[in-house]
Amino acid sequence: MSDVAASGFEAGADDYERGRPGYSDALVAWLVDRLGIGPGTRTVDLAAGTGKLTRMLVPTGADIIAVEPVEAMRAKLADTCPTVAALDGTAEALPFPDGSIDALTVAQAFHWFDPSAALAEIARVLRPGGYLGLAFNERDVREPWVAELSRLIRWDEREKWRVPYTVEVDWAATIGEHGPQFDAAERFDGSYVQPMDRETLVARVLSTSYIAMLPAGERADLADKVRELAVPLGDTFDLPYVTVAYAARRR
Repeated sequence: MSDVAASGFEAGADDYERGRPGYSDALVAWLVDRLGIGPGTRTVDLAAGTGKLTRMLVPTGADIIAVEPVEAMRAKLADTCPTVAALDGTAEALPFPDGSIDALTVAQAFHWFDPSAALAEIARVLRPGGYLGLAFNERDVREPWVAELSRLIRWDEREKWRVPYTVEVDWAATIGEHGPQFDAAERFDGSYVQPMDRETLVARVLSTSYIAMLPAGERADLADKVRELAVPLGDTFDLPYVTVAYAARRR
């Protein structure tokens, strides 16, 4: 597991739960349909974090199991999804027997994985005909104030912090290149709007892995700049996202 992810998310679990968005009903419905998630299906939500997607899968009646390597995230997940078992594990070392899982989801986390090792391990635990689903939210920088927020947090410099995620990545191509055990992935494109106030926006920013690792003084200075940016937006406002999901069948 990346040191940046491990350290940042361990330090920022509370901010993550408060500030990170959930997922649109349309995206979740698409994943549930494509992956065949429903009563009686054994479904793993991998790198589940604080359970942002996990809690949206519970109403399907599936047997949901969360896997999350960061202890602070698992502790928060136990509060948000008390009926879901939360296990320690990584994408490259899953705690399940061969062919024992019907569906496996990864929300906002696949970019942290070693794709070849992770896809081989996911294929190992999925039954033949089972499905892998990926989901991502990315701030919509077509909105001017969101573009300014990205500039403020130096999002374009994230590779310096070893944060490999970018919305421009074609994860279907990644699965095709590194996951010969899977059929060609289908793709879903959509949007999502997260209701916000200034302090929720601050938490959203502080939950970012490389920002959560900064010294306390730098984080406090950045939080003040985010509050200042949000003043013209009013007491409440919306943070828009571009959303994308993928579904790939295990051969």
